[in-house]
Parts: sequence; C-alpha cells; structure tokens
Amino acid sequence: MFRLEDLTLFVRAAALGSFSEAAREAGQQPAQVSAAIKRLETTLNIRLFARSTRSLRLTPEGETWLPYATQMLDTLHAGLQKIQAPDDEIRGTLQIAVPSDLGRNLLLNVFRAFRVRHPALRLRILFSDHRTDVFKDPVDVAFRYGDNDDASFISLPVAPENRRVLVASPGWIAEHGEPQTLEDLAQHNALTYVLRGRPFDRWPLSLDGKVHHVQVSGTIVSDDAEVIRRLAVAGEGIAFKSALDVGDDLREGRLQVLLPQYQGDVVPLNMICPHRKQLSAAVRLLYDAVKAECEKV
Repeated sequence: MFRLEDLTLFVRAAALGSFSEAAREAGQQPAQVSAAIKRLETTLNIRLFARSTRSLRLTPEGETWLPYATQMLDTLHAGLQKIQAPDDEIRGTLQIAVPSDLGRNLLLNVFRAFRVRHPALRLRILFSDHRTDVFKDPVDVAFRYGDNDDASFISLPVAPENRRVLVASPGWIAEHGEPQTLEDLAQHNALTYVLRGRPFDRWPLSLDGKVHHVQVSGTIVSDDAEVIRRLAVAGEGIAFKSALDVGDDLREGRLQVLLPQYQGDVVPLNMICPHRKQLSAAVRLLYDAVKAECEKV
C-alpha cells in the first residue's frame, strides 16, 4: 500500500533532483525523504533512484514509473477536493508565480479579492522576475511576459496586446524637460532593467510601422522591475515599462507617457500551466479574474 506522503516526496525529489531540496520543501529532514523512497522501492521491488555522493538520478524503472505516480497523486488530490468541498466551493492550495512589479501593483488586489470569494482556498504566491520552471518549481500556474516558445506548456493569453510605454515622473520632466524626439532621449537618465541576464538598453519604439531601436544609457541598472518603477516614480529618470505595470501610476499622475506618438514593443502576458490536467476550476476562475483586471488597464 502506498503512502500519499511517500508518493509526493518521490515526485518532488525527481523534479528537484535532490532529496535535500525535497525535504526542505516539505519541511522534513533528508533522512525522512530517503526512508520514504526506501519504502516505495521495497513495495515496488525496484530501485527508483541511482544515488551517489554527488548526484541523484532516476533509474530506467524510476523514469517509467514517475508519470504513473504523478497521475496517482493528481487523481488522489482531485478526489479529496471533491469529497471535502461542495460542488460550488473550491479549496486546497493554489501556487502562483508572478513577475514582481505586476504582482505587487496590479494583481495583488486581484488575488486578495479572489481569496475572499473562495475562503476555503489557500494561495501561495511567488514574486520573482526570474522565469519560473513550471515543471521543476512547486507552482500550479505562472504569469509570464513574452511569447510562449515552448509547445510543451499550456499557454492562455491574458493581455495579448500589452505594450511597453516610455514614462517619467512629472518632477523629472519639470527639471529636465520633456523629450520631443528620439534623439532627445540621449539627454535623459535611463533606468535600465536586466532582461535575460543583460541590460535592456536598446528600446524598440515604432512610428508608422517603422521600428527604431534607441540606445539609452543611465546610472542605475536593476534586475528587479519593481525597483525600476519606483525609481521612475521618485524622479530618478525615464523608464520603458509594461503598460500593465504602470497603469495605476499613469491614472494617478505619478508617471506620464513620453513621446506618445511612438509605440513600444508588444509584451503579451500569458498564464502558463505545465499540462492541461492542471487547468482546475480554481485555475480557470483565477485566469478569468486576472484577465478581467488586465482588460481595465
């Protein structure tokens, strides 16, 4: 007879490639994970992992059994959710990964309202500008900017027409003037975001179908999009931001759009799931709530 906890630890250890990481995630000791795997191996009469002091990998038998173990867990959790909650109530834990700026400034209130509507549901929200691995990391869904270039994911469009906009605070404009041409941007301090490990300092702006890649420079570079937004609001320079990230700032006058005749590049927002069976009722309802909020921007 399989223990639910043992199955869970096996699947997570396989995903993370480490007993220690699986133990840390579950709040247990590595020895407990090792014992759980040993119980499974004894029950199945096979070796699931090939272990050494430096590496951990699935055996061929472990590779074969992993998708079945994952399916068993999904079925068990679905059954538990069904018998523990009325048909019109969702419960359990929904794990969400979201970009830091978008999550804190637009979606946090969506998540709070969603929790109020579904009091039996727990949310675990991970704020990060680093791309989450939805297969390896413990998340059910991830909200991501950019086109989905991996056909193995399920990708649902949230804001497919979202664009970057050039912004600065009224204070910065009052002190340094408002740029009238692309060439004027060279006179302004550009607040630059690190994108895929490199400063994003060539800003694509288009007019009448022609794209101009403007080289900018500045005194501050950050890998945190929220930091760039805050610095722009504080009057430290100009920024090239997703319209979703600065919608409230624009409405409330903390920032204003520069060179509005130019369009920034399209940065679509999508909701990513590892596979279609994770499109649960909770995930679909969250998708609808987030999409509706983004459509207001």
